Amino acid sequence: MRFASDDLGVGDSPQPDCSEEDAMAKYLVEASYTREGVAGVQEKGGSSRRDAVAEMAAGLGGKVESFYFGFGERDAYVVVELPDNEAAAAVALAVNASGGATVRTTVLLTPEQVDEAAKRSVEYRPPGS
Repeated sequence: MRFASDDLGVGDSPQPDCSEEDAMAKYLVEASYTREGVAGVQEKGGSSRRDAVAEMAAGLGGKVESFYFGFGERDAYVVVELPDNEAAAAVALAVNASGGATVRTTVLLTPEQVDEAAKRSVEYRPPGS
């Protein structure tokens, strides 16, 4: 990843220079609604929820790639592109603090990112060794 850091001022931090090679990080956000959250979906509908999440992501410089409701332990599955882990943490904090849902966030990696990870040499000592 390249950084556009030539013109940084005091207090500025390097930001990713997103070219065709570099894309924003993707996250899978799995949401479980509380009673209040379910009532909100019943009142305003699923598309309203999708639009609210898209607005939140855009406010952080990201975008929603996909949004689905599901049956089971989780109620919604969202793939979102965000500029960095701090933005993803901000989303989790805001949603969890709202009381309408709890979220679990997973960083998603492309096959090429896993290829690069597999090439790295890692020194590791298992517990007890």
